[in-house]
Amino acid sequence: MKAKKYLWVLVAVYVAYFTQGIQALILSQNKISFYTQWGFTDPKAGAAAVSAAIAFTGLGKFVTVWICGEISDRIGRKPMITLGALVYIISFLGLLMTTSNVVADVCAFGLGAATSCFDGASYPAVQESWVEAPGTALILIKGFISLSGLIYPLLVVSLTQGGNWKFGIIIPLVLSIITLILAVIASYSYDEEMKRRKTDPVAKAAYEKELAEKKHVLDSDAKRAAARFVSKPPKFVVVGCALYGFIAMATMYSAQQYIKAFGKVVVGMSDMSAAGLTSVYTAGSLIAVVVWGLFMAKFRWRTLKVLLIDLSGSVLGYALICTMRVSSMVYLASFMIGLFAAGGALQCGVSLMQEFHPGNKGRNLGIYYTFMGLASYAMPQLQSALIGSSTEAAATVTNLLVNLCMAVIGLIFMIFLSANYKKWFGVSVMSKRGENE
Repeated sequence: MKAKKYLWVLVAVYVAYFTQGIQALILSQNKISFYTQWGFTDPKAGAAAVSAAIAFTGLGKFVTVWICGEISDRIGRKPMITLGALVYIISFLGLLMTTSNVVADVCAFGLGAATSCFDGASYPAVQESWVEAPGTALILIKGFISLSGLIYPLLVVSLTQGGNWKFGIIIPLVLSIITLILAVIASYSYDEEMKRRKTDPVAKAAYEKELAEKKHVLDSDAKRAAARFVSKPPKFVVVGCALYGFIAMATMYSAQQYIKAFGKVVVGMSDMSAAGLTSVYTAGSLIAVVVWGLFMAKFRWRTLKVLLIDLSGSVLGYALICTMRVSSMVYLASFMIGLFAAGGALQCGVSLMQEFHPGNKGRNLGIYYTFMGLASYAMPQLQSALIGSSTEAAATVTNLLVNLCMAVIGLIFMIFLSANYKKWFGVSVMSKRGENE
């Protein structure tokens, strides 16, 4: 089994993504502790500073996400994963020690950029290492992210109440060091093949032939996908699919970052109960990955059908959380947002764009990820600006209302696509996918 030979690659990647699950929450879950360390005495100004730092994380990913995959293909998987771990270590150290929110912004940018390093190299690395079950290898990445997302919010509250909040930064710092060690000692099949191609003409010729065959397959796939059109959709549909990347990321990311603050400053929950909202949200997203994966693989549901359900559930979840200030209903709404807005809606959007704009998958992915990255920067900036002009409670409610509006816009767009699907593809959106689709 190839996975045995490259076991340390898998371990390194999964430890990295367990750490990434913590990284995604570290600023929002330790908000008060961070802004106090940075010297803010006004909670309003402090909360705005933390939201600005979260925005820099999104900016770091936004400006690097498109190029890291290309660099990984050129220099190999080991250098990129090693670089990601090194930047994580430096950034977590900075957050642990700095008393300046400006330095914290730089560290947050580094965390976002390091995440892109991991994404560009780790996804292909696990598929290349576990060739017998590449789909399972990728699902486990999501599983490790979700696992840390379930545990970390509750752990932070316990550490803070015990006066040891900095252990919440030391833990991902130690995990990053472990990732670095594992990344250095691991052997990577892609990197080994790169070395062989430089010294072995036969290996180089075989690689060039493989690239030509892949290009032929991709061209054939694109032509076959384009041939499915009975009549071609208008160009604004493709633009809408790309813009959905912004909506999908915004409705997922804002809940992940600010649902704890909503529970605490709006509903009046205790620290532990408010942190539980993030864990419940994460549990919903993890369940959705399994459920939608099963429905799409076993029952051959179309991507657009899943997105119709996801957007409908997201609208309902956000409507509940914006109108019902009872703890039990907020917990239910948090679970629903995790289930429908975070549990595969992003990935389904990529498939939807490829369906309506068949062609270069890498280009489509890059465009879609660019809009996603823009959302991860814009939404925390919006929160920071709203806090500056009102209160944190009002800003958080407004942010979630904005997400409700975006979910409604997304749902209207999906209904439009569904209403015209048969005209464009000749089949109902509720029909099963064909064997060749």
